[in-house]
Amino acid sequence: MARFEDKVAIITGASTGVGPVMATMMASEGARVVVAARRFELLEAVAAGIGDAAFAVRADVTREDDVAAMVDAAMDRWGKVDVMINNAAAPGTDLYVWENTLENWNATMAIDVTAAFLCSREVLRRSMLERRSGVIINFSTGAAWRGMVRKSHYASAKVGLHALTKTIALEAGPYGIRCNCVVPGVIETELFRSYVQRVAAEEGVTVEAKRASLVDDSALKIPSQPEDVANLALFLASDDARTITGQSIAVDAGYMMSG
Repeated sequence: MARFEDKVAIITGASTGVGPVMATMMASEGARVVVAARRFELLEAVAAGIGDAAFAVRADVTREDDVAAMVDAAMDRWGKVDVMINNAAAPGTDLYVWENTLENWNATMAIDVTAAFLCSREVLRRSMLERRSGVIINFSTGAAWRGMVRKSHYASAKVGLHALTKTIALEAGPYGIRCNCVVPGVIETELFRSYVQRVAAEEGVTVEAKRASLVDDSALKIPSQPEDVANLALFLASDDARTITGQSIAVDAGYMMSG
């Protein structure tokens, strides 16, 4: 039997990057997936590529009403939510602490940590607690552990996900619900490529040199592919990880080594 046979998953941030990859991989293993994001035209293409096992919902997950409607869509269509993958994120604008604005800070906090709280709260209330079953997967970043220049807003938001993950694991564990956090490093996505080009231009170096500098601190000296990150998330979402909870696990080519 496929790992996600008869499972229903909601994946936020599913229009680009790792999100569509996770949705496609989960569906290929039997899941029915709600793909959610703000850019509906991209979501429709993702859902169409998967077929009847996918359903696209436009949602701004910083808004309570949108989150409620997203979970309603899953419940109305399939009657439950087994897996909540809080993948939606935004890096904010690069600013030193002394330059940063409250608007930039609050907007980043809203999408990078508050949204995960809202989505987790809603699926717990609507499905998981009553059924005494479920998995929540959050997504952080190595910057939460190490800090990152001009990213105080982003690093601070993402480190909050580690505490949220542990707290959900402790509170929901007695109901048979697990919560873990995936911590990617550099991922080979369009967002990463755009970041490299922008920062290389700012620093007056070549794109190749900047790209190399961003992976040189990792043991393997390579970026992860979206599938590498998706593989970890799907493992944690599956029954193969049934006694793993409250953990923040890196998939970063050996950039961060704890323990």
